[in-house]
Amino acid sequence: MIAPLVLLALVVGATASGQDLWADTDASVGASPATQPTPAPPAPGAPAPSAPAQNAPAQNAPAGTALALLETIPVKGRSAKTGYDRDSQFGQAWADVDRNGCDTRNDILNRDLADTTKSGACRVLTGVLADPYTATTISFTRGAVTSSAVQIDHVVALMDAWQKGAQQLTQEQRVALANDPINLIAVDGPTNSRKGASDAASWLPPNKTFRCEYVARQVSIKAAYGLWMTSAEKSQIATVLSTCPDQPAFSSDLAAQRAAG
Repeated sequence: MIAPLVLLALVVGATASGQDLWADTDASVGASPATQPTPAPPAPGAPAPSAPAQNAPAQNAPAGTALALLETIPVKGRSAKTGYDRDSQFGQAWADVDRNGCDTRNDILNRDLADTTKSGACRVLTGVLADPYTATTISFTRGAVTSSAVQIDHVVALMDAWQKGAQQLTQEQRVALANDPINLIAVDGPTNSRKGASDAASWLPPNKTFRCEYVARQVSIKAAYGLWMTSAEKSQIATVLSTCPDQPAFSSDLAAQRAAG
């Protein structure tokens, strides 16, 4: 198994009734899957991509691409949710995992928002998000009611990870998965809530121009942590990546350091 990627965890926003959420976190768990969107069409004038075979991305994809990495992901059925508990299985939210003196919630806000104002060195009070999921601009203001406008999504939802291999990981590996920066994105709160714990077979971002990066992040996380995909999930991701075969996979310097040491 490839060594886990480690870094910060974050999720911003309000809790929702019936959802298993960290306090002031994302809505990666508990919401009903949304209707499957239609993959983005190729750009005008671009050659039409060939339809990928079931569970099989295009062969001979360039090394380092998400499409090539997708070929390494095994296909299995979804395991039961038995034993899933977000806090006990994936660790405390907002820990200073990278030990930079700031909690991970503020690290991600500071990374993804523009024009931020802070209280002290870490605590983000306001900012502007260019939301990748909706292609809209959202103002963030910290507050009991206003913080939920911007949430931090686990791109691979933790419940989805639990049902596709994370049960076999160590506690340390699960905490790393939950805190990996390539698995965390600041996004529009209501859109994130609608995503819930869906995988790519049942939910893709409404903003079609972001779908290639979105699924590349999912492929990269699942490869890094030895997770699997369902047949429908892998087929949908292959379809998206067939429109952007050069989309790079994601990596983590910290993961490389852990593998070396």
